[in-house]
Amino acid sequence: MRVAIIHYWLFHMRGGEKVLRALCEMYPQADIFTHVYDPDGVDDVIRAHKVTTSFIARLPAARRLYKHYLPLMPYALEQLDLTGYDLILSSEAGPAKGIIPGPDARHVCYCHSPMRYIWDQYHPYRDNAGLLARAAMPLIAHKLRIWDVTSAARVDRFVANSNHVANRITRFWRREAEVVFPPVAVQDFAPVPREEQGDYYLLAGELVRYKRPDIAVEAFSRMKRKLLVIGGGEERGSLEKSAGDSVQFLGKVPFAELKHHFARCRGLVFPGEEDFGIIPVEVMASGRPVIAYAKGGALDTIRDRETGLLFEEQSVEGLIAAVEAFEREGLDRPDPAALTAHAAQFDEDTFRRGMRAVIDTL
Repeated sequence: MRVAIIHYWLFHMRGGEKVLRALCEMYPQADIFTHVYDPDGVDDVIRAHKVTTSFIARLPAARRLYKHYLPLMPYALEQLDLTGYDLILSSEAGPAKGIIPGPDARHVCYCHSPMRYIWDQYHPYRDNAGLLARAAMPLIAHKLRIWDVTSAARVDRFVANSNHVANRITRFWRREAEVVFPPVAVQDFAPVPREEQGDYYLLAGELVRYKRPDIAVEAFSRMKRKLLVIGGGEERGSLEKSAGDSVQFLGKVPFAELKHHFARCRGLVFPGEEDFGIIPVEVMASGRPVIAYAKGGALDTIRDRETGLLFEEQSVEGLIAAVEAFEREGLDRPDPAALTAHAAQFDEDTFRRGMRAVIDTL
């Protein structure tokens, strides 16, 4: 069987690329198609595959400005020649599903998220864009929405990474989707003895506006409780300026240091609405609980008052109340074995079984 995997762009090993790696392991003979590719940004499993880029990669400064070429990506996808492939697996978060399959090919789309910047997050993205982008977005986004819905009809089966994303697929594309949680390398994490645990909370991930790191930084500054912030991103500078003395920024850290803090924090703070959210699962695999906003993928991964605490109001006051309840109810002293057992249901083998079940029924 000839297999093609379509991924939006390849620069880093983030959640979407970890799904791609798992698909590559399932289909070692597969060819990869993407808009722009940096071999140095991905691991050996992906580099072992033949990678074909769209014409976007040949445009000026494509590796740096690829997002500026978003309006051209639908045309670029439709130029890719997938003649002769039996199975097409698209990995959708940016434009990827809109290829034109051959008449006998079956197309399964694993959707991390419909493009949030043209759908439910359109207005926040536009409000925070530069002057030129803000002026251009209404026309560009309108045309992209039309193409996005039209190209959804080319897919035989949709698979969503969470129930939250499945609901958005139904809302925006009017298609049903099965849920297969993304693969998490839970075996890479482990608890430590209680005496090694620290007295600080942790905020980890990319510091971008929609993840609402500002809520955590202000809440912990007001409470004067210790918060370690791991990660970089466009919001880091402004967050550091507003943070109190109890908040410390570590920037991007090596994986060994990340694991160290996952296993020793009092709890992970997760104030944004995520499509799935791999970091909370990794922290639970490390035996530590999570305080998360009660929307999005957190509803699939966190059991309220068993593996952490879900809070309803996405605000500084809402998070402060959640932290106080978390400590008052002793949720910062969970049974690590229960958390690791819970996290195990999101492992890589479960993902592979789920995807095979979908593909075998085509």
